[in-house]
Amino acid sequence: MSYFDILYFLVFVPIVVIVYNIFPKKIRPLILCIASLVFYLFYSKFLIVFLLLSILSIYLSGRWMSSLDKKKEMALEQAKKEEKKEIKEKVQKKKRWILLGTILFNVAFLFFFKYLGFFTRVTNQLLQVAHVDVCFKIIKCAAPIGISFYTLQAISYLVDVYHEKFVAEKKFFKVMLYLSFFPTIVEGPITRFQEVSSTIYEGVRVSYHNFCFGYQRILLGLFKKIVIADRLNIFVKSTFDNFSIYSGMTLACSAIFYTILLYMEFSGTMDVVIGTAEIFGIQLPENFRQPFFSKNISEFWSRWHITLGTWFKDYVFYPVSLSKPVKKITTFIKQKKGIRLSSLVMGAIALFAVWSLNGLWHGAGYHFLFFGYYHFTLILLGNIFEPTIAKICEKLKIDRKKKGYHAFQIVKTSILVFIGELFFRANTLHEGFGMMKKILTDFSWKDFGELFTIGLDIKDYFLLGISLLVILGISILREKKVSIREKIASKPIYLRWSIYYLLILAIIIFGAYGTGYVPVAPIYADF
Repeated sequence: MSYFDILYFLVFVPIVVIVYNIFPKKIRPLILCIASLVFYLFYSKFLIVFLLLSILSIYLSGRWMSSLDKKKEMALEQAKKEEKKEIKEKVQKKKRWILLGTILFNVAFLFFFKYLGFFTRVTNQLLQVAHVDVCFKIIKCAAPIGISFYTLQAISYLVDVYHEKFVAEKKFFKVMLYLSFFPTIVEGPITRFQEVSSTIYEGVRVSYHNFCFGYQRILLGLFKKIVIADRLNIFVKSTFDNFSIYSGMTLACSAIFYTILLYMEFSGTMDVVIGTAEIFGIQLPENFRQPFFSKNISEFWSRWHITLGTWFKDYVFYPVSLSKPVKKITTFIKQKKGIRLSSLVMGAIALFAVWSLNGLWHGAGYHFLFFGYYHFTLILLGNIFEPTIAKICEKLKIDRKKKGYHAFQIVKTSILVFIGELFFRANTLHEGFGMMKKILTDFSWKDFGELFTIGLDIKDYFLLGISLLVILGISILREKKVSIREKIASKPIYLRWSIYYLLILAIIIFGAYGTGYVPVAPIYADF
């Protein structure tokens, strides 16, 4: 049962809404918790054991650390001034070991299911190069769905308890609900406990307003995924799996199509997820903010998969940049070469750590690592040359605030994104370079007709064009801070429901399903 199954939005969600509303306010969070576990069972069956083990470890460790903080405060009240520092250090040391041990326990599951096979292959390759006649067996097993997402949420919860940002939750089912909430468990967004705790445990009754607004958002997500992403999938799958038989122009279009497909599938999923949560009065953080209006790669990644980016910033970038070894290096460089270079070096070290983990988080493969280092390089180069570009523009009297320059930046950034996504989607790093080589050496506009021989005809392209213009219009209005949903809600009921029915009919009539179409599997669910 995926978020785009009829079973989900026409059966599962309505049943949960009915049961949720029947019970009193205090019981409703528990109903959501039970619904989340049932939903997860549909996906992962017996692998739910690993989710429950993670939740239990996080709950117990969080309570342990909070109890130590409480004992510390009591001890400090009675301690002499010279004893207070020793008490604090002793408690902090114990908490540090609890934090480290629990994180390693949870990351061990992640490593076993997602990365053991990859690192075993790498080890075997290194042994072969070293002429060592040893070959380790590669273990293959299905990973619990959403493991990358709930593990990051679990780590954020534990680290924030460690830093005393909040007291660990006393009720086990509340921690379980936070980590297993059915709309977010598969593909995010990656929430923080403090972001959602004010609404997820509130147990507010499902209102007509929330129900309508939630399903508005769900319909938009269905439109993006079923009408656009699924329609592009047959073209993208064919070209990436058999790239050697296609022209460079077709492969260039395929890279663009895949980027559109990925955005429509993932942002469409977020629409369904956030819309579902909104039905229950739960506010989830947005995961996209019109990324294709970005002026550079750094801005793009502050608008795309926002919750993953902020997670890496808070729990990797800052800790690495403020660590003692990095501080020593940057202090030395600052004394010798100045603050500008020391800041660049500090940023480069932290960025390298972030993008190494970011690449691996998306998948165990050389092409995912390359994808990470590609963006690390682009962001680093942007940081290095920004002052130089500013001076050149000033000398050439180019106004960087004008729309023409802004449009140039958007086009440039989009091209760089398309290249990165080509390697991201490629089956292997070798195939990614093979596709790039064909694009650069075998590109000809004469091959334009080939685009109509790979599962899409003129009607499909026309429909895709209209659909993308609709999404573009919505994105422009959002960029201008115009709330389309509020505007629709303010219209008379006949006009309001005409728009809803029009969207439903568009999904039913123009959705890509039936003979010849292969729906896109939940892409980020694999990460």
